Amino acid sequence: MGTCMICGTEVEGRICRTHEQDVVFEFTGNRANQLTDGRFYRGTVDGYADFGVFIDLAPGVTGLLHRSELDRRLESLTWEPGDEVFVQVKNVRDNGDIDLGWSIRQSDREFRGTLVQSPDGDYEAEDADAGGAEPPADAGAEADTDDDASADDGHEETSAGSSSSESSHDAADTTDASTNGGTDSASPADFEHPEPDADRDRVAIEALSDLVGETVRIEGEVVGARQTGGPTVFELRDETGVVDCAAFVEAGVRAYPEIEVGDVVRLDGEVELRRNELQVETEGLVALVDEEAETVQRRLADALTAEARPDAVMPLAPHDPVEAVAEQLQDAAEAIRRAVLESRPIVVRHAATADGYVAGAAVERAVLPLIREEHAKSDAEYHYFTRRPLDEAVYGMDAATNDVTRMLQDKDRHDEKFPLVLLVGTGSTAESLDGLGLLDVYGASRVVVDAAAADEAVAAETDVFVNPDLAGADASDLSTGALGANLAVAVNDDVREDLAHLPAVSYWEDAPEAYLDLAGDAGYDADRVRELREAVALEAYYQSYEDKRELITDLLFEDPGGLAGHVSEQFRTKLADEVETAEENMETTEAGGVRFAVLDADAFTHRFDFPPTGLLLDELHRRNRDEGPFVTLGLAMDELYLRSTSALDVRSVAETAAETAPEAGITAVGVREGRIEFLSGAREQVKDAVVAAVAEQFD
Repeated sequence: MGTCMICGTEVEGRICRTHEQDVVFEFTGNRANQLTDGRFYRGTVDGYADFGVFIDLAPGVTGLLHRSELDRRLESLTWEPGDEVFVQVKNVRDNGDIDLGWSIRQSDREFRGTLVQSPDGDYEAEDADAGGAEPPADAGAEADTDDDASADDGHEETSAGSSSSESSHDAADTTDASTNGGTDSASPADFEHPEPDADRDRVAIEALSDLVGETVRIEGEVVGARQTGGPTVFELRDETGVVDCAAFVEAGVRAYPEIEVGDVVRLDGEVELRRNELQVETEGLVALVDEEAETVQRRLADALTAEARPDAVMPLAPHDPVEAVAEQLQDAAEAIRRAVLESRPIVVRHAATADGYVAGAAVERAVLPLIREEHAKSDAEYHYFTRRPLDEAVYGMDAATNDVTRMLQDKDRHDEKFPLVLLVGTGSTAESLDGLGLLDVYGASRVVVDAAAADEAVAAETDVFVNPDLAGADASDLSTGALGANLAVAVNDDVREDLAHLPAVSYWEDAPEAYLDLAGDAGYDADRVRELREAVALEAYYQSYEDKRELITDLLFEDPGGLAGHVSEQFRTKLADEVETAEENMETTEAGGVRFAVLDADAFTHRFDFPPTGLLLDELHRRNRDEGPFVTLGLAMDELYLRSTSALDVRSVAETAAETAPEAGITAVGVREGRIEFLSGAREQVKDAVVAAVAEQFD
């Protein structure tokens, strides 16, 4: 019986089931059936095929990382045969084939330790070095030193498993032994952690790339701390950037346990380049207090404010509703830039529509370069920025619970800060209050940016609220995509040219001339704009819960040739087929001088294929609307969609209909998308009640 190397609970072996995916395994077996599903393994690239990458996990044991498992295009991978990579074993088939999954963690330090998995059991890498190829009898008794621990903490000559007499740093010098991997069975408190020397000038983190191999002093705030199987890694931020600082006491033992996230510190160490990433090997570290701490905090705060707030908002094109919220856009841009500078993750929630994806992709295009500039780690953009599309324009409890669960896990596992949650084109109506309230309970920052009509009550529940309607502007010709693109250039003006065509792409019809001209000047004519819109709309539907970062980037910014045209052709074919069938089966009726076209979407559409009901109703309404009051109504399972030639108060319609059919469970759930829910058994009753309520509103 041993103890889990991460949480200390008693287990058979060295890792408990809860933390099994927090470590990476080196496989020393010789058969596929010796692997364990769900574990992450270190492997090497064997070669490419049209359908994926072959990865060697051990001599004679090779798995396939299928292209569908990648978080990017296969063609965009820069791996070469022989490169070390990290993958997850998803499944070992009866015939010995191994299905591999992608790992966003592509370095040892992103895991919390390393274990060797042999046919005889799991043990720590240094145990093999000390006791031979077979795992020692007490394998699992001490914490792990992963391969990078040796490389990253600079202690290649001393194994944590060696006795003090074998080490070049023997126990006669307690300080040396404890800081250089000595093996005395002492607690972290027994180690004498060195403090920085008093005669060294401070250098800025942005200057470290020119100081590789030199010992430097840096001062700043600890914005992250994680314990690996080897060193403790502190993420340190000053007024110019962020860098990882590895501190070693003993394999898997927390160095400087008195240092916590949020502390202001002074650190001395040697600048090193590990796998093309900067890292500082800590030689001395101390928390600053009183005047010294205040001086550093003031320097950080002044630099943060100066760097985070844009000087002004310069819209992409003249547009009154955008100019009406220029100051609010400035506030939102400052919040986003501040999150980047504070090493705070950013989670973008947007509707899974063409308009929503354009807005989310615009913000992504602006923020990722700032993250790359701020963080030395090459994969930082995957840790500090995430888009999570929503299948509706409401930030409900399900989405909020998902976000809170993830952020609590990230805080527990990686000591990450709670994120800034940016809601673009969603979250602005009362239906989102519960979700926003849950974020508030945990102190997560909330920024809402929406072009559609919003509720005053929601503005009070957010840190920044950008909405032209509440600002008193006429936003009838403003899309969320256009507003999101203008926010993006406020965040990072360097991407202005990249985003010039996006506002026009976000409109299905009646795009303002200023945006059409802007797209034209950027080389996007009307046909090209339409292709992009349709292609994004189709991809937004399929796997709507995925951000599809690389695919959307290819479509909107880096089309390698014909991609948008190919996808948009599929869009038009699928939509035309559905529209033709729907038009043949629509019923028309009249009430109170209002003409209604009614579609039974359950009976006359392919409910679980493209296009979704909302998009289909949009197209039917555009094609069939009359000059006078005209409403298109679609019924799908327990949902009803409304499209109208005049503005409708959907909540009022639902309330009036509920009075007529009190047992039907009628409620407005998607105000901005005209969506009402009801009990499916009362469908005909609900349809009649809604038609009457709409006619009454037009009266």
